[in-house]
Amino acid sequence: MSYLSRESSALSAKLWEQIDKTVINTARTALTCRRFLPIYGPLGIGTESINIDDSESLDEIFDEGFITTKGRKYVEIPTIYDDFTLLSRDLENSQKFGYPVDLSKAAYSAEACSGKEDRLIFFGNTAKGYEGLLTASGINKIKKSDWSLGENAFSDIASALELFTAKGIYGTYALAVSPDLYMQLQRIQQGTGLLEIDRLNKLLNGNVFTSWVLGTKKAVLVCPDSRNMDLVIGQDLAAAYLEQKELNHSFRVLESVLLRIKRKQAVTVFE
Repeated sequence: MSYLSRESSALSAKLWEQIDKTVINTARTALTCRRFLPIYGPLGIGTESINIDDSESLDEIFDEGFITTKGRKYVEIPTIYDDFTLLSRDLENSQKFGYPVDLSKAAYSAEACSGKEDRLIFFGNTAKGYEGLLTASGINKIKKSDWSLGENAFSDIASALELFTAKGIYGTYALAVSPDLYMQLQRIQQGTGLLEIDRLNKLLNGNVFTSWVLGTKKAVLVCPDSRNMDLVIGQDLAAAYLEQKELNHSFRVLESVLLRIKRKQAVTVFE
């Protein structure tokens, strides 16, 4: 039996195909961090943990016949999930009359998992020992100006890029902002005839993203090359069959993912 336990259900291959399409298409629309983070994997659901290396201190230590690795730790890859149910009467009705199955609940679960993934990447989970882009120790922090005034946003981003350059952080850059800050960028910058967002898109080669997960007044600039960070995927987002309970069919949308920050100085948070 496979991990997703689909063979234990009486659902048709066509319905599973429709569920998969709904889950994948919803995730593609909802996910933000996968648009700029390099992907490592998928490695399979059997991969329970992986190493996170501090690239600036990684080294082998030789001591009295023992070899250990400095700057390396092993972390469990957490599983993210959300459950939904399809009513048997709806499935029977669809099969009898040829109506399309309403898979809104599958889309809601995929959307919920997407939000949980982005939240884990941005904020981590302190209680469970996971660091996020905005919460990791050792990252750069810059005091944020009022982005609704003048060219403060552009100046803050330029200062962060200068900081990266001074610390030898080169490559592709990406900016993620909360929706309120994103809207503050939708204004014409006096004397340029350009929207502030257009200036930033030109500066960052179009790599400006927004996510509701960030809440309000949050912004982070990263250099997301694979040598600096990546997103480890064990099991990619998929639907599994749980059980038939009270004649209805229960499903679980799940994935296993982990953010690896290999170089903390490749992250700058605006506070």
